[in-house]
Amino acid sequence: MELITICKTDKKLKKEISLPSSKSISNRVLIIRALSKRNFNIRNLSRSDDTKLMQSLLDKIEYCKNISEVVELNCENAGTVMRFLTAYLSNKPGKWSLTGTERMEQRPIGILVDVLRQIGANIIYVEKKGYPPILIEGSELYGEKIEIDASVSSQFITALLLIAPALPGGLEITLKNKISSLSYIEMTVKLMEYFGIKINHSGNTIAVKQQEYREADFIVEPDWTSASYWYEMAAFAEEVDLTITGLKKESLQGDSVLPEIFEQLGVKTVFLPEGIKLLKGNKPVSRFEFDFTNFPDLAQSVIVTCAGLNISGNFTGLKNLIIKETDRLNALSTELKIIGANAEIVQGSKFRVQRSEFDFFNNIKKLKSKIINTYGDHRMAMAFAPLALLSGSIQIKNPEVVSKSYPGFWEDLNKIGFENQLSTV
Repeated sequence: MELITICKTDKKLKKEISLPSSKSISNRVLIIRALSKRNFNIRNLSRSDDTKLMQSLLDKIEYCKNISEVVELNCENAGTVMRFLTAYLSNKPGKWSLTGTERMEQRPIGILVDVLRQIGANIIYVEKKGYPPILIEGSELYGEKIEIDASVSSQFITALLLIAPALPGGLEITLKNKISSLSYIEMTVKLMEYFGIKINHSGNTIAVKQQEYREADFIVEPDWTSASYWYEMAAFAEEVDLTITGLKKESLQGDSVLPEIFEQLGVKTVFLPEGIKLLKGNKPVSRFEFDFTNFPDLAQSVIVTCAGLNISGNFTGLKNLIIKETDRLNALSTELKIIGANAEIVQGSKFRVQRSEFDFFNNIKKLKSKIINTYGDHRMAMAFAPLALLSGSIQIKNPEVVSKSYPGFWEDLNKIGFENQLSTV
């Protein structure tokens, strides 16, 4: 097992960086291109593990000519890959076995499978009902009015929306219960519209008639979610003058809400023609509250920021964090206690950080001797790395996990003056 030690001898955050491309956008556009059957150009495609995996599996599917043999497709622990392909392959002739890691086999897919079966899909659970691995015998699906529980994962809704134009009669989807990650559904709708699809979105109902995706070259935006770790560093630093190129206020990504969030945590955002500039802003609030229902991927970086600043925080909208790459609520609770933070899970799906009245900042300097576990989760690694600005150094297990979304993260830290050293434990 590899261990990375991250050091920072000062608390200055300056220079300029470029973020990776959005894997959320990249994976949606790859599915759209496959459905359109037109090889349009996608520029700035994400180099993340998830997007490389999506592209390689779509290539494998495309070159498969024998539809009588079962084709095994390992989705590893990539949620978008598993869920998007489940819908895509249900409508594609052939026999498809979708497998994944041990963790993927614990991530539910039953809600999506149930709806796909309603419109003609032939899907069998290989082991545990409601969970991968699954066996799909693809055939032509038919469109109709359907309902789906939208409270668990927006990826289920996106998977259905993406294939809707290819179905006879299209789809009319009614979203039930509190919608989780609405911003990602809106991203999907905007991307489909870019590629010529007309969509009627009224209240909790989204209607898509049968139609064809048009061919159009596309440029993938830099990833706003990846910016959250730099905002976190800016909150911890004493001097900040950091330019992040490519990010725009008008974005397909809901996580572009970051400037509003971190303004309360002492970070000022200036929008420039070439991107954004982060500066020190007003003093952080003494108590912070936020509902992450629409922005779940920001939860770890914001919660760790509050803990590192030793301010109290109440965080809601975290229900689906327990079914991500790891149980992120338990992972956060466990690792925050290592830095002496008073953090706890509340009522099963909420989270609370309470200000410590003890000598918190002296305690946090002891992080040099502590090791942070990532639980195989890229966002755990990147959310805890900025604490090196407070402690001088921090050690993190399995640093390679960042390649899932931000392959160049450790190299970008080096560009800003961090020192990284790998070792084996």
